[in-house]
Amino acid sequence: MRSSFGSLIRLARAGFVLARAGVFSDVDPSILPPAARLPLALARLLAGPGVRTAGAKGAGKKASGLANLPGAISRLGPSYVKLGQFLATRPDVVGVAVVQQLERLQDRMEPFPRTVAIATIEAAFGESLGRIFVSFGEPVAAASIAQVHRARVKDAEGERDVAVKVLRPGVERLFRRDLGDMYVAARLAERWSGDARRLKLIEVVDTLARTVKMEMDFRLEAAAASEFAENVAKDTDLRIPRIDWDRTAKEVLTLEWIDGTPLSDIKALVSKGYNLQDLGRNVVQSFLRTAMRDGFFHADMHQGNLFVDPQGRLTAVDFGIMGRLGFNERRFLAEILYGFIKRDYRRVAEVHFEAGYVPRVHKVEDFAQAIRAIGEPIHSRTADQISMAKLLTLLFEITGLFDMKTRIELVLLQKTMVVVEGVARTLDPKLDVWTTSEPVVGAWIEQNLGPVGKLQDAGRAAATLARFASNLPGVLLRGENIVNQLEGMAENGFELSESAMQKIGEAEARGSRLGHIALWLIAAIGLLMLFR
Repeated sequence: MRSSFGSLIRLARAGFVLARAGVFSDVDPSILPPAARLPLALARLLAGPGVRTAGAKGAGKKASGLANLPGAISRLGPSYVKLGQFLATRPDVVGVAVVQQLERLQDRMEPFPRTVAIATIEAAFGESLGRIFVSFGEPVAAASIAQVHRARVKDAEGERDVAVKVLRPGVERLFRRDLGDMYVAARLAERWSGDARRLKLIEVVDTLARTVKMEMDFRLEAAAASEFAENVAKDTDLRIPRIDWDRTAKEVLTLEWIDGTPLSDIKALVSKGYNLQDLGRNVVQSFLRTAMRDGFFHADMHQGNLFVDPQGRLTAVDFGIMGRLGFNERRFLAEILYGFIKRDYRRVAEVHFEAGYVPRVHKVEDFAQAIRAIGEPIHSRTADQISMAKLLTLLFEITGLFDMKTRIELVLLQKTMVVVEGVARTLDPKLDVWTTSEPVVGAWIEQNLGPVGKLQDAGRAAATLARFASNLPGVLLRGENIVNQLEGMAENGFELSESAMQKIGEAEARGSRLGHIALWLIAAIGLLMLFR
């Protein structure tokens, strides 16, 4: 109970910061359950001056409070910054307008002292810093989970510069506490809102918790970088920094230092003679190639994570967020993109049904008609005006009308495509994304869905049948046991003990009381803050 009370206090503070920034001012109360309307009214009272309130007279003269969202989240600390970045990948949960603001979040925090980083490194390896590094500099970048130092090492290969990523002290405890608060908020929301249950907010926090847990173990990031490097080893236009496994631990990641020019520095790229059109094309094709060929892609390809090395190769860093696609998802992506390129809307619709993404209660013809409404306007524009990322966004909006369930891997893919296309068009505003993509998409379709692909499909099907046949005796035995149990239940009935029924009733009553108390407590705290 004590931890729940602490969570409510911290959530009330977070709500106060967001309300003061006016981020709730545009929320339409009619879409909320009745129990949430009083807290919303309090939040609007707390909004600072100059913030527009939905439906208020003279609202057009004021700014939308939603524009203050990135700043408010940054004030709440690193856990909320990470939550905001994560929700920016989930337009299905927070909506497109909120995503556009969350994309402005900059994961830049104040660096912690070099002495603290040294203590973390020495504790991780059980050795003095001098035995690990020849030199170790001041921080060059700091984010919510870690910061990066430039250092120098000496081994059998000689001396070389490395980048050392060090975990922020106390960050695990802070994230654990704040994630606990987010679970409390998600449970309350699901208790009181059907929309929250539909969006599975508890599962959203589960996913965030898993993501953060993996990001805070740098051995896992090193493994992701190593796998990604193996996948692109034969690519001539993309390289990945080499991992220094001897100097990598849970709290410390050491990898090759990149002497490159960031893609965010357009003037420097031009002054060094790089071809911006080639770089833009390389960004798009590298992303599609890794996503479709390997089913493993860098899911945080913003300009700060992309460099050009002296040989003109695209170099990626920061492998904390990676995406995976199975064969069916890759086939889905290839066929819908190729279908739009060829204006074969029925085929695009059929792929959705074949993948099981759209329930069979809908008709392929109706879905194809809806997709045509997206595709046809594209072909009335010049190629450089067509946004593949916007198309995928519109496509997921349409699929929502046809009861397509949220596919986390596809949402992450779509979000990354938005970022990749934005980076590419910053380099080359006239980039024809479709012509750039067609060689990669077409080659994948020819290899995997053409004659060779059909032979491979047949081989996979034969292997699956062989595995099923070997497991068949066990499956039949388990099936017989289940049938016997069901028959026994049908004859004797399914009973709950009196004590079990009593405990269920007590749990329901306790949960209902806590939910009511929580809402009124948050409202009371908001009023106290208002009249301080």
